[in-house]
Amino acid sequence: MAGHSKWSNIKHRKAAQDNKKGKIWSKCSKAIMVAAKMGGGDPETNLSLRYAIDEAKYANMPKDTIKRAIAKGSGDTSGADYQDVVFEGYGPGGTAILVLTLTDNNTRTVGDVRNIFKKRGGSMGNAGAVAFMFQTKGQIIIDASKYDEDTIMDKALEAGADDVQAPESADEENPGVWTVLTDATEFITVKEALEADGIEILEAEIARIPENTVPVAGDDVRKVMNLIDTLEDNDDVQKVYSNADFNIEDLGRS
Repeated sequence: MAGHSKWSNIKHRKAAQDNKKGKIWSKCSKAIMVAAKMGGGDPETNLSLRYAIDEAKYANMPKDTIKRAIAKGSGDTSGADYQDVVFEGYGPGGTAILVLTLTDNNTRTVGDVRNIFKKRGGSMGNAGAVAFMFQTKGQIIIDASKYDEDTIMDKALEAGADDVQAPESADEENPGVWTVLTDATEFITVKEALEADGIEILEAEIARIPENTVPVAGDDVRKVMNLIDTLEDNDDVQKVYSNADFNIEDLGRS
């Protein structure tokens, strides 16, 4: 999700993920198995697998579990035939929502996603309804309490990053995060260059970044969060992106 307090949003999401770690690892395993089945079990030659493994590592998934998922996917000559399907819709407050899924039963997933939108105050749109509002970019998140502006700016831009976004609403207690954005084709190069320079990365992914955000306030904050959380809790849903802009602390005031 977007948000003018991205560090708070990340902490909130990580806390939620800790409460359902088994489900998060299951989604990571599915992504790894599908990538391995489609492109082989070598991440050096299979970029999709490499992305999936990295995201599993950021989710603190055990190495042995990752290896088992690769082996299972590489050796799976039958089994479920998963498809990447993207759903688009609208959330409370006029927000745009993108839902990325891996499904072996599109009819089931369409019904599930549509019902979630309906029950949580949104509506599912047609293909192309909101996708144009998002760009596919590499996104790298770095703890701002550990690195100053000159260090991150110099190293990221030298490595080929497109942009470095400063922490939002930062203070001593909430230092925020640096957000490094890259072209999708330069994502791995920039990430590896930062890691080689000793930069600790909190999160890194190929993400759907909204070109513009929609301010959300009042009761709509909780409604949007409930919609996103319910979508993410669905077994077929891998990721959810929104152009909603709010502070996660507003949940306590909504």
